[in-house]
Amino acid sequence: MDATSHAVGTATADGPMVGGQAGPADPLVPYLSADFPWYGLDDGWSGRRYLMQAGAGGPRGGAAGSVDYGTLGHGEEPARQYEPRDMRKFAVVVTVARRGSRRSADNTGTLEATSASSAAWLAGSGLLASTWPGQLDRALRQDWLDQQSTLAWDLADDLAGPGWSTLSLPVNGLPQPFRYRESEYGWVLAGEAPGVLLGAYGRGVSAYGTGFSTVPDLTAYTRP
Repeated sequence: MDATSHAVGTATADGPMVGGQAGPADPLVPYLSADFPWYGLDDGWSGRRYLMQAGAGGPRGGAAGSVDYGTLGHGEEPARQYEPRDMRKFAVVVTVARRGSRRSADNTGTLEATSASSAAWLAGSGLLASTWPGQLDRALRQDWLDQQSTLAWDLADDLAGPGWSTLSLPVNGLPQPFRYRESEYGWVLAGEAPGVLLGAYGRGVSAYGTGFSTVPDLTAYTRP
């Protein structure tokens, strides 16, 4: 794969999650330790905002700059487990640090450079984890998730391919091109923003009406 949906995706599965329930008591800590700006929906969004998770590419103990990506939620929180007729509406913004190729934290391998494909993979896998067919029972869910994750991986590696279209959306008030695709489960987009790589996914919230901006004060994402 051209520059690391692989490495960043692996961090989600194998690296320690440093946000959410697995992280420190203060959920802002991993976000504030990042060495890149965070992005969320711009002021056109008037609904709820909340922290989701921030992750690292290896076990670096939460040191400054150890966070490589993270997500900020908007709207209703995606279901954590199967709910019949789940109709929650949400949009999640994925911020990925621009990283060059580097050694893993335990020095056992090499992490590829991040790219827009990294953001696309994280957004696609996030959407899959949040939405899955209600007709599937729990025993079949993992098979479905594995199958769809492979498809999402392949799509993320071919952002210029026919599986994606171009969508221009404002970032800090300026139009920016994104690669966009939608399915019966929701939509995913990926592109670039000043200082970072940017992805997003959602359901029940129109991607065409979204805009992104840097988040000057993350406490807006900690309010009930």
